[in-house]
Amino acid sequence: MLTTTDSPLSPEAQTGALLARIKEARQAILSELRKLVVGQDEAIDQVLIGMFAGGHLMIQGPPGTAKTLVIVSIARIMNLEFKRIQFTPDLMPSDISGTEILEQDPETGRRVTKFVKGPVFCNLVMADEINRTPPKTQASLLEVMQEKQVTISGKTHALPKPFYVMATQISMEQEGTYPLPEAQQDRFMLSIMMNYLPDNDEIAVVRHSTGSAKVTLEKVIDAAELQAFVKTVRGVALPAELGRYIVDLTATTRPTVEGCPAFVKDYVAWGAGLRASQNLALAAKSAAALDGRGTVRLADVQKVIVPVMRHRIGLSFRAEVDRVTIEDVIQKVVASISTPKGV
Repeated sequence: MLTTTDSPLSPEAQTGALLARIKEARQAILSELRKLVVGQDEAIDQVLIGMFAGGHLMIQGPPGTAKTLVIVSIARIMNLEFKRIQFTPDLMPSDISGTEILEQDPETGRRVTKFVKGPVFCNLVMADEINRTPPKTQASLLEVMQEKQVTISGKTHALPKPFYVMATQISMEQEGTYPLPEAQQDRFMLSIMMNYLPDNDEIAVVRHSTGSAKVTLEKVIDAAELQAFVKTVRGVALPAELGRYIVDLTATTRPTVEGCPAFVKDYVAWGAGLRASQNLALAAKSAAALDGRGTVRLADVQKVIVPVMRHRIGLSFRAEVDRVTIEDVIQKVVASISTPKGV
């Protein structure tokens, strides 16, 4: 496991040392993941960007694309307390957040109320197939994800730190599912796609997964170190030109904004909100930190535009008729914005 040094350093030197350790941790985590996961490089990179930025993640894709494997493996490598919730139509909010029960005190005979914690009281909760449970149960995650706490009967219970929700969805399934409301989707920093592997990678998975060899994942960092990394990411510098670029990108997705491109008015029902700009900035900072840098570059922002925007733009009926995808719209939005120079 990576360790910190106790020698006194200036604030600038401490930041530099933390950035170097973040880069080192990224390589060590990837090395451990490669013991089990073949391919999916872009998706795994986005997962690490989201986690080091302190954000919740939505991971989508066809069955058998290692969505669960990646989440479970990362929890082990980062030594995080992990709980998995299988979302089903009969799942209740109390099954997620917890509930209060009446107990009788054996000494006094009096009945007292006791709060029984739900599975969200951990560092990393996996909301498996989150769209298979009704909106009432989905909504129980709103306070959990935004405030990182649970309120029962007027009492607030803080969740452990760090805290992440990683949700999965089967991208092509519609029957028996409940689409997440826009407010719920907006709580996820990134929407990550995991697709089918190329033939050579799939052959490697088949040979490895049907063999007898057992793989042991080593712990690389722990919860305390991850918290320190998240704090360091927030201190990464964002040049003013890139801040403007981020806001321009987000505003251009909104069909109600004066002067938006014609294709946005034609194909977008609603655009991205303020959280999109905030998460673009944070994700870009995380991408820079994972590369060991203390300042965001244009390439960092461009790297995270699609996963940040993918679930924050609603397409119109015309887009469906013309077979225009979210990715198509995002690419056109990026092409319509002038890029800052020298950053």
